[in-house]
Amino acid sequence: MCRWFAYVSANEECLLEDVLITPAHSLAKQVHEHYLPKLLSHDPHEITTEHEVTARNRLFNVDGFGVAWYTPAREDFGQCAGLRPALYKCAQPPLHDTNFRSLCANTATKACFAHIRAATATPIVSGRHTFMHNGVVENFIDISREMCELMDNDSYANISGSTDSEHFAALYITYLTEGKGKSSWEQQYSVTKMRDAMKKTVKTVVELQKSKLGDKCEANSLNIATTDGTVLFAMRFRNHAQEQPPSLYFSIKAGVTMNSKYPDHPDGKENPSAYMRPEEHGSHVIVASEPSTYKPKEWNLIEKNHCIMVETDGSVKMEEITYPAELNSIAKG
Repeated sequence: MCRWFAYVSANEECLLEDVLITPAHSLAKQVHEHYLPKLLSHDPHEITTEHEVTARNRLFNVDGFGVAWYTPAREDFGQCAGLRPALYKCAQPPLHDTNFRSLCANTATKACFAHIRAATATPIVSGRHTFMHNGVVENFIDISREMCELMDNDSYANISGSTDSEHFAALYITYLTEGKGKSSWEQQYSVTKMRDAMKKTVKTVVELQKSKLGDKCEANSLNIATTDGTVLFAMRFRNHAQEQPPSLYFSIKAGVTMNSKYPDHPDGKENPSAYMRPEEHGSHVIVASEPSTYKPKEWNLIEKNHCIMVETDGSVKMEEITYPAELNSIAKG
């Protein structure tokens, strides 16, 4: 399965190298191994299906990666108001890419999304909005045409490949902007509106699956994050009564541990370059498929079918994602 990492802060930059490369269990190294505190194969009591052992715990994510980071460059040159995402993708493991290493060593940002996966589809950028997806829209080929018919023209045109993630993102941005097209991608929307658009997208996808396939449709794994560089919405979702989604955690402390300005280290090593006190670090939120520090107390597991909403002031709200029971898949994974 894919793995992703998201960071957002109103007042504290992170160095991409600190959060994506330096930790022994950084995202760039999750190509090879997993670290899942509070989870045992994503279910602490039992394994419900073979799918949960194989698909969700597969160790190799070697086909590609991408990183989007927010920068004030365009605002500084009078081209827009507010931060906008820069994007870098590559179809090889991240630690084999010297350009990626150089970029991370010299880039600081208050918001970033990074993703390793079995493709290079995400992060996906639409104007000021960035989107990531870990999981799968099942039976995608059966509903992709109907999904496209619900998108506005600009959102459809923004799809550059054939993946489920790109189509899901395009439908989401259509709902978020009420189909008003590319110019509306530059606007900011409340995190509650982002939540409502995401829930509508999920509901649409599941209803299309049910209408086309009935009880034969399989459950979707939808670990999704989206941001405009100032607020963040993420969810951990699977429409199955027993099966669990892929892992997802959040932290409001790990950013201090990973930031090389401060006297700590994600692996517990000495940090002689530190010159600031921990209490000086700004508020921040990290949402990630796996923890990047070996301090379990810094990380909180996001429960199944719950979402996290981060406001511009850094405040965090957790909320359950409810939906009708009849939209659960009963097909065997």
